[in-house]
Amino acid sequence: MAAPPVDADYVKEIEKARRDLRALIYTKNCAPLMLRLAWHDAGTYDARTKTGGPNGSIRNEQELKHNANNGLKLAVELCEDVKVKHPKITYADLYQLAGIVAVEITGGPTIEFVPGRKDSSESPEEGRLPDAKQGAKHLRDVFYRMGLTEKDIVALSGGHTLGKAHRERSGFEGPWTRTYTKFDNSYFKELLREEPSDLLKLPTDEALVDDPEFRKYVELYAENEDAFFADYAASHKKLSELGFKPRFSVQILFIKIRMLFTKILS
Repeated sequence: MAAPPVDADYVKEIEKARRDLRALIYTKNCAPLMLRLAWHDAGTYDARTKTGGPNGSIRNEQELKHNANNGLKLAVELCEDVKVKHPKITYADLYQLAGIVAVEITGGPTIEFVPGRKDSSESPEEGRLPDAKQGAKHLRDVFYRMGLTEKDIVALSGGHTLGKAHRERSGFEGPWTRTYTKFDNSYFKELLREEPSDLLKLPTDEALVDDPEFRKYVELYAENEDAFFADYAASHKKLSELGFKPRFSVQILFIKIRMLFTKILS
């Protein structure tokens, strides 16, 4: 499918959709679900074949049936309510915007968003997303395939600060933190806690502590929330733009119109 024409009208629709997403996420208390939707749409990217990535394909029934996407049909349906009001916006842009709003509305960092992603009707093969039962090598294999780094691996894992795992979706149960409706650095503090805890710790979480290259970032983020927020915002932006190169002119237009909307709403 062709990329959307990102003109002033399209950018205005993005800002209206942002407001509607904020209201939706607040009303439905679905920030973790929306963050997971954005992650799972983007996290299929393969830098070598230039396939997968944040292209809206997760809405396809075939992809929603992948085991890793259990429970995400609800997120797609909720986003459809916003899509109906703003039909110009691509699903690819909408899902990534939803993930960014989910982080921001729960107290996380502001993440730069530039529109213009094109939709795809083709779904990648199953098995590209991280497997929670695996360890450090698997994490590197998956993230390196996307073109991401060790810092990105740890920073993006910090998204587990939001929400819970559900046994019927992933085979695991429970939250990673005590404050699982708030985006903060408590995930990393809990990873380093040595005494027994009833909080969830997946094999992929344990790998972040056991691997020395990962652990240095875990320790940094547990100590310094500002450092975590800065790195998370940068890594999330990279994830949301895998395989997508925003045009500079669009970035400038988007910044100008966002400033105008902010002024009008303030």
